[in-house]
Amino acid sequence: MPDSRRRHAGRDDSSITSIGVVVVTHCSAPVLTACLDSLQTASRRSLRCVVVDNDSDDDSVAIASDHPVVDDVVATGVNAGYAAGVNRGIEHLADADAVVVLNPDCRVAPGALDHLADRLGGTVGVTVPRLVTTEGATSWSLYRRPTIRRALGDAVLGTRRAGRRPSWGEQETRPESYLASHPVDWASGAALMISRACLEATGAWDESYFLYSEETDFCLRTGDAGFRIVYVPEAVVTHIGGDSPHSDRLWSLLVVNKVRLYRRRHGRVAGAVYGVVVTANEALRALSGRRPSRAAVAALLWPPRRRRLRPPRPPTTPDRPHRRT
Repeated sequence: MPDSRRRHAGRDDSSITSIGVVVVTHCSAPVLTACLDSLQTASRRSLRCVVVDNDSDDDSVAIASDHPVVDDVVATGVNAGYAAGVNRGIEHLADADAVVVLNPDCRVAPGALDHLADRLGGTVGVTVPRLVTTEGATSWSLYRRPTIRRALGDAVLGTRRAGRRPSWGEQETRPESYLASHPVDWASGAALMISRACLEATGAWDESYFLYSEETDFCLRTGDAGFRIVYVPEAVVTHIGGDSPHSDRLWSLLVVNKVRLYRRRHGRVAGAVYGVVVTANEALRALSGRRPSRAAVAALLWPPRRRRLRPPRPPTTPDRPHRRT
């Protein structure tokens, strides 16, 4: 690890006094109020919230602008993707000791951000909460580093069974792993806290992914920079969850970005092998009648289909901050 990264990793961030929260919205009006309400009891520390809106055509901006917990609303004017929204929000929180990235369909339990902040500092650059469903069941939100073997395990054994074997499954599906705190390779980007030192060492979120795999990329680069990611089960966040398992476009984007990420980190040859395994996995699901998997196979095999997954980006327009007085 380079000397500069060693210095970052050794810096003491254990005393977190101010927390910044970035909430990225895109047509999030139905869930946004409850998310912002939950932040009012999420921490006893100094809290500053920035809502970054990616060109919503609903009341997301109005809801955020009127909410007492929100300090700034940044209307980007374009839907440039989740990572782009996260980056704009972090830019507006340069004075925070730690930054929380939070989906608008999350509800933060009282004190949850304090639990995350208490474990942050030194070589711990990211802390992640226990995500639960609206019924209170623990979600499988922890993951292992992607490998060809794990992709093969998911294809042959299925996600649930493969995840019970650390060397064969990427998603952690052992119930006991969600009971106690421990380091993880990466975790869901729905809710996570990042130390200032980690942000400085790891750099911006990769906006080229648009949606999905941006959190995987950031977490893996966090490890590259010498920091650890620690799961904190005492910090509880309810996550409603998205439509990706049921949407042809969203599922295709998720699968395509998994392959792109692996190829970027491991090169063309290993990336091609990984892509073949992932394509075979989706093909098996498609044969069982799962329509989003059929769409994913088409996107993996046909470049024009892949290019249509990401909407064209309009000409860049300056952010329009709505400062609260």
